[in-house]
Amino acid sequence: MRAANLGKFLPAGHTAMKGVIFTEFMEMVEDKFSVEVAEEILSAANLESNGEYTSLGTYSHEEVLNLVTLLSEKSGLEFGDLALAFGEYLFGRFATIHADFFHGVSSGFDFIEKVEDYIHIEVQKLYPDANPPKLTCTRETDDRMELHYRSHRPFASVAEGLIKGCAAHFNENLTIDRQDLPGVGPGTEARFLMERKS
Repeated sequence: MRAANLGKFLPAGHTAMKGVIFTEFMEMVEDKFSVEVAEEILSAANLESNGEYTSLGTYSHEEVLNLVTLLSEKSGLEFGDLALAFGEYLFGRFATIHADFFHGVSSGFDFIEKVEDYIHIEVQKLYPDANPPKLTCTRETDDRMELHYRSHRPFASVAEGLIKGCAAHFNENLTIDRQDLPGVGPGTEARFLMERKS
């Protein structure tokens, strides 16, 4: 789905997102594609910010949707696949930038359970105007967990990528069954049923 179509489902006033997401996305494009591709999509996007992103800035999330759409057109890869790949990349970057969040955590499920009640709180200390998604975890067994994702942004595919990145970080074999829910528009709410395999 194109960014323009996603945006019409979203409530007004809920589009701001921290610049670190934008800077990491552009670094991924440069790393996985090329600097030239990154410059091409920035030039073609006609962005309100002019693409002059800083990690501490705040920008409309519609800009990153626009950039993913343009990257999809340029690369021939599906929008959802690129969003998922960005989530995986982003988790690896977070693990590097915020290594302190991983102290004392021995599994992917343990980490995911920390996100809502600890990491999101710490993020809001760093970025008081941050508005992270709402996550609810239910541990069914040691190896099965349900994660309910709800946001005003259509980033369920990014969330799935983050889960995959988390499993890779902890060297775990994880199956993920994603069930999309209506939310406030496509991609804004999903249920992830995860099972860890030995």
